[in-house]
Amino acid sequence: GEDLSPGVLDCGAGPASFVAELAAEGVPAVACDPIYAYAEEDIRTRFDATCASILAQVRATPDRWVWGYHRDPDGLLRHRRAALEGFLADYDHGKRAGRYLVAGLPELPFGARRFRFAVCSHLLFLYSEQLSAGFHVRSIRELCRVADEVRVFPLLNLAGEPSPHLEAVRRTLAEDGWKSDVVRVDYELQRGGNEMLRLFRA
Repeated sequence: GEDLSPGVLDCGAGPASFVAELAAEGVPAVACDPIYAYAEEDIRTRFDATCASILAQVRATPDRWVWGYHRDPDGLLRHRRAALEGFLADYDHGKRAGRYLVAGLPELPFGARRFRFAVCSHLLFLYSEQLSAGFHVRSIRELCRVADEVRVFPLLNLAGEPSPHLEAVRRTLAEDGWKSDVVRVDYELQRGGNEMLRLFRA
């Protein structure tokens, strides 16, 4: 029942069907990711190339995963492939309609408060070893600039540990006048990865 106008931004969206599903329901939505510089066939090829390594990593660390929504590693792959197909079915038309933009953090090509919500999943905090605290702060400030509310999920790094950048982000954004809270969600794949950061205007 949340008001989704004036729209939703999925940042770092990758080959996922979230924006396609929102658009099908009449919700104005935009996805941005550097991967959208590639053609449909190239995105499919890149997806296929990463599947084997992802499955191998999951099977090598069985204690890190919760099999609920995805019943097992093969179920995870089926869901990811279904999301890919939903994305690709919309990709060419959606690009022409302005739904898929080549852009990435920490600088976005949108005006202030362009969106009601900005969401970012499986990028910030997850890649805490690869992306610095400064990058996280700049990126989340930028998401806050373009949206009234920002949601980031999950809050664990790739090793399944709490991100060391979370408190620095919350502290800095509080100084900027933003409120934040950590909200439990129903989805859990990484064990313990069932929380998101929500930032909203004070």
